[in-house]
Amino acid sequence: MFPRAASRPSLSLLAAAFALALALGGCKRAEREAPKPAPAPVKEAPARSKEQAMAALLAVPELKAWSEQIEKRSKGKAHGAVIEDNPAPREINGRKYYQLTFVENRANEVRRRESFLVAQQGDDILVDDTETDTLLTLQEWRRDIKRVDLKSAD
Repeated sequence: MFPRAASRPSLSLLAAAFALALALGGCKRAEREAPKPAPAPVKEAPARSKEQAMAALLAVPELKAWSEQIEKRSKGKAHGAVIEDNPAPREINGRKYYQLTFVENRANEVRRRESFLVAQQGDDILVDDTETDTLLTLQEWRRDIKRVDLKSAD
């Protein structure tokens, strides 16, 4: 009977293997059941006030250049300015925009140069081309800027 007993693993060795299997299984189980981190919340662009929208529009390089051009040609008698066309926001594809216009502000009149829509949230600025009744991105408008440069500042 002793030869058979030697071929069998000892009870303590079997118990140790079983305990090790449970420990490893528990670790893997804990890894599988660990909660996944919640996805980062989608941050909405901060809301922009009308004054901030006007400042953003005046920061467009072409409008800065127009302002300087108007001042220079009029010898300081006219200035470039942004005015609000309509206090009601215009909605396009679910987004609201301020309706603003860049003008030549003269002593006895105001001349419209170009109309813009500035997003109330985010950085979008669209050009409202009133001649063709279309909306353009700033990039599209810049490709066609020569037409705009021909508008008189005198």
